[in-house]
Amino acid sequence: MSCESINPATGELICSYAEHTDAEVEVILKEVQSACRDWRHTVIATRAAALKEAGKLLREEKNSLARLMALEMGKPITQGRAEIEKCAGVCEYYAGEAPRFLAPEPVQTEAIASYVAFEPLGILLAIMPWNFPFWQVFRAATPALMAGNGMVLKHASNVCGCSLAIEDIMSRAGFPPGLFRSLLLGSSRVGRLIGHPLINAATLTGSTPAGMAVASQAGVALKKTVLELGGSDPYLILDDADLELAAEKCVASRLINAGQSCIAAKRFIAVESVRKEFESLLVERMREQVMGNPLEENVAVGPLARLDLRESLHSQVTKSIALGSRCLLGGTIPSGPGAYYPPTVLSNVSKGMPVYDEETFGPVAAIITVADEDEAVRVANDSPFGLGAAVFTRDLKRGESLAREKLEAGSCFVNDFVRSDARLPFGGIKQSGYGRELSSFGIREFVNVKTVYIK
Repeated sequence: MSCESINPATGELICSYAEHTDAEVEVILKEVQSACRDWRHTVIATRAAALKEAGKLLREEKNSLARLMALEMGKPITQGRAEIEKCAGVCEYYAGEAPRFLAPEPVQTEAIASYVAFEPLGILLAIMPWNFPFWQVFRAATPALMAGNGMVLKHASNVCGCSLAIEDIMSRAGFPPGLFRSLLLGSSRVGRLIGHPLINAATLTGSTPAGMAVASQAGVALKKTVLELGGSDPYLILDDADLELAAEKCVASRLINAGQSCIAAKRFIAVESVRKEFESLLVERMREQVMGNPLEENVAVGPLARLDLRESLHSQVTKSIALGSRCLLGGTIPSGPGAYYPPTVLSNVSKGMPVYDEETFGPVAAIITVADEDEAVRVANDSPFGLGAAVFTRDLKRGESLAREKLEAGSCFVNDFVRSDARLPFGGIKQSGYGRELSSFGIREFVNVKTVYIK
């Protein structure tokens, strides 16, 4: 069997990659196991040096890597460069902070000495999606490698070129040969891989159904997992919001990566007194965004990653319109090649419509009108997801109170759009997953938290 990379802007085949056979997978896993034996005892300064070199290589090659993303999954090239910069930044962050995060923590007891140590688990399986093909790998790999683990990457089948490019960077950065390897496999083979005796833990970024499958498979094998899954992030536009700011941030969040982001703004919950003006501003700014060839510098919205994803998104839009939503912008499939879908705004959205109840993975904004703050919070939390949320208000104490105490999500932002940051933990609740990536919390997910007691 083979994995195919198809340019979503043209429909043309870029490259076909042969899947690794079962025998090849066994050889690769043994190579990673061998590399792990030495790496776990390597001093942390040596680990940091390799990670810094990886960041340096990323910056030197960001133009070619951004082009690769544009060709394989349609990301506008300016956004691709920003993604590579972010990857370089997380390399530098963990190279600098990991010694502190992993230092033994003394605990006062009756013993002569007692402390908590953090030791690597072994080989981590990373199952990653196509939408941020470098960032989502690096935000998992950098803390795992710095903690002394090895990694095998099962990337999405449409971004095999990105997967192999990451392996090449890790190899040239000075990590031991075999410590980080890409496995070219179809999704049907992931279950057996999770249960493999050489795999010690797994992390997945992907859909909620995929997360449920991985959690079930890992549970049978008693393997630790971290799951970052889908989201339907609510953005609350309160009666005292700066509407110009709110529209700017909401459009930026909704359209990044053509709306194909778990933490993109998806449900815009506007209080009735400001709804009409906010709606007008949102439509105006969505209309201004240029859709087109992701290799062109002025393009803000590229194609969706695959034609079937466009069909699913359009079905959600048309069903919602049939149920009473009003289409203020977009909502039609353009003619011509490519998996393009225009920036779309739906108003008069209510419970029971797909754009209210489901995650929309594309450039579709759903506006929900509410009477007041209390109803806004109820609607925001009326979702099986809990990844991110944002609130717009000029009263910062009011915004903080809502973010801190009332909104059900792993990340809550006030007067800005939700995004991941190496310095802050990232992850969700409810059907958006469990566990955390990034910051000190992320590096401690895949270690043995060991008690040492001497008396």
